[in-house]
Amino acid sequence: MDQMAPELVAAPRDYLAEDPATLPLAQFDVGRAILFQHDAFWPYFARLRREAPVHYCDCGEFGNYWSITKYKHIVQIEANHEVFSSDVTRGGITLRDQLEDFVLPMFIAMDPPVHDFQRAAVQPIVAPANLARLEVLIRDRAQEILDNLPVGEVFNWVDRVSIELTTQMLATLFDFPWQDRRRLTRWSDVATATPGGGIVDTEDQRKAELLECLQYFLGLWNERVNAEPRGDLLSLMAHAEATRHQSPMELLGNLLLLIVGGNDTTRNSISGGIYALNKFPDEYTKLLGNPGLIKNMVPEIIRWQTPLAHMRRTATRDFEFEGHKIHAGDRVVMWYVSGNRDEEVIPDADRLIIDRERSGRHLSFGFGLHRCLGERLADMQLRIVWEEILKRFGRIEVVEEPKRVVSSFVKGYEVLNVRIPHP
Repeated sequence: MDQMAPELVAAPRDYLAEDPATLPLAQFDVGRAILFQHDAFWPYFARLRREAPVHYCDCGEFGNYWSITKYKHIVQIEANHEVFSSDVTRGGITLRDQLEDFVLPMFIAMDPPVHDFQRAAVQPIVAPANLARLEVLIRDRAQEILDNLPVGEVFNWVDRVSIELTTQMLATLFDFPWQDRRRLTRWSDVATATPGGGIVDTEDQRKAELLECLQYFLGLWNERVNAEPRGDLLSLMAHAEATRHQSPMELLGNLLLLIVGGNDTTRNSISGGIYALNKFPDEYTKLLGNPGLIKNMVPEIIRWQTPLAHMRRTATRDFEFEGHKIHAGDRVVMWYVSGNRDEEVIPDADRLIIDRERSGRHLSFGFGLHRCLGERLADMQLRIVWEEILKRFGRIEVVEEPKRVVSSFVKGYEVLNVRIPHP
């Protein structure tokens, strides 16, 4: 009997060994988390902006998708919510579809009019009077955190400063039990985690932890819905007509939206600012010489960091866009991280320039009806942190490259080791 020929198995792609300058565009899959884990995605997006700003990937880890990489095109997609839907029933807002057996509706993953009603229910949390009250609280907490940092020793800035400050803020916004506040951090990480990426091992573990989050909050919900209305996020939802009758999974979805929105984005910009100023030491020198630049620097840090790398939409019908036929049901991924480096709109975009003109012209908070609810609160937290840093310290030194989050959605840091030199 003739021996059967051995089956040929293609070697797995080594994404970190590929050269984006010569790799055929048809093989580009910029949604791979490994590229973000190793900060290796920049030349891919630069080439797409030059050669294929509207690009179709048919080799994606989570399925086929269009990449939108230029600033002006992202704005156009964001503005056309009738054709490009955020709705969770069509797949939601991330490159990866929500699982069919664990769908989490949330107002960012809804279209008008439901989106508008639910967003309005929590809008009072960022009203000017409430922001003024929170500013005093944030400053007190930032002062305490910074005053307790070890001088002359290496420590993880992410954990000691970025996570602690934003988690304290979240606990206040939800009126969440103070002693359990780090559970909010954990749930935020789990909500956006890819199984096997270091946060959770399996999808079942992820689901189980998120259901623990739901059970914890249901206890708080039952207290708030039977009490007089107050100003915290949970009470606002419990007493608003648009949100008080949510299903448990819809409540969980909106809770996770507010937890991730109030935690991941701000904390990664706080860390990203330290990292960026170390990469551009002349800008750090400029800042130390003129602390009045902080207000202008904050949106520049948020642009340069871009804490959420993308948002996804799904085409509701066939649509021609920039000469390409997008079909109903297609995933359309707006890469904020690329639009924020588009030199047609932002000159010298790869650099942090703390006195950049029009520094607020960035896409990190999105555009249009889904623009981030908490952008003013995020700006305020970063401004206060930097005001208090400069009152205490000179140059804070990054001692090694950071350990980055394994995700093409959350662009952030797990570890950023720094040292504050002795005066």
